[in-house]
Amino acid sequence: MIISFLSRLRFGLILVAAALSAAPALAQVTIFSPFNIADAMDKAPQKIANIAFADGQRKKLDIYVPDKADGPAPVVMFIYGGAWRAGDKFEYEFVGRAFAAQGYVAVIADYRLWPEAKYPDFLEDCAEAMKWIELNIGSYGGDPKRFFVVGHSAGAYNAVMLGLDRSFQREFGVTMPIRAIAALSGPYNFYPFEYGEVRETFGGAPNPEGTQPVNLVSSDAPPMFLASGTDDPIVRMENTTALAEKLRGQGVWVTEKYYQGAGHLEPVISLGAMMRSRLPALQDIVDFFQTFGAFPAGTTRPVFIPAPAEDTLTALLKTIDDGVLAPIAPHVPVPGGKN
Repeated sequence: MIISFLSRLRFGLILVAAALSAAPALAQVTIFSPFNIADAMDKAPQKIANIAFADGQRKKLDIYVPDKADGPAPVVMFIYGGAWRAGDKFEYEFVGRAFAAQGYVAVIADYRLWPEAKYPDFLEDCAEAMKWIELNIGSYGGDPKRFFVVGHSAGAYNAVMLGLDRSFQREFGVTMPIRAIAALSGPYNFYPFEYGEVRETFGGAPNPEGTQPVNLVSSDAPPMFLASGTDDPIVRMENTTALAEKLRGQGVWVTEKYYQGAGHLEPVISLGAMMRSRLPALQDIVDFFQTFGAFPAGTTRPVFIPAPAEDTLTALLKTIDDGVLAPIAPHVPVPGGKN
């Protein structure tokens, strides 16, 4: 269930202050700016920006291409969060570069947001981006037969819905299968709609219960990696537990991870080089995708390097209030979950 966004706002203000003090020349400063500074990101990949995947101001995507690829590379589409009313692909360059450094062609697409968009507009946009990937990613070195999806928060909802409700893929003629999905800190079971922001986005759906991933699980769902922080104040980890139970009940391969002491944003910021030492989320995801054929036998797989970036921002972030970015405690198994 989704709870108040005030905690995220406080976190954002602190990180914005950090970004401003560290990089005053940035044109657009957001809560993710510290993680997108050059010295804080993986270095090798090439970025191709602002490719239109359909008509519309927000229907553009960025592609991150591995520096060295031994033939066509697996493809990962990352879907960001923001409560379906905020977010932009430029904020997540650190994620695109992280996956490209692991040998993937990474795609991050914008999608329409509230108030322009309500359910299911943002899902349609993501499916439309999938169709563009299916038709075009080969020109950028990607293999559409090895396609994976990763999402965080509202983006995790979008990612999971694309795997569970195939009507969005059918609408745009997508035939490219999703090999596996990794969903971080996602809401999957939030009806009845308790909060105003959610009612505004989903309240007009003719079948509101049909907007909930926990109600759409079937045996043909793709394998899923579901992860949450145990101290997430925005999307409770019970969302992950509930969806995992439904998937497991249908015989779908599901792996759960509960990162002890982590909040809502830490699973996604830990994908980037700067904060990678805090959580093994990137390692967990690439290992999960490898199980489902990301790099077939005989294909070169880049060596994973978990070391954090060494730069002034690392020291700067150590000064952030522990109540916002708390130290990660040693992992303690969560009762009832696969750890």
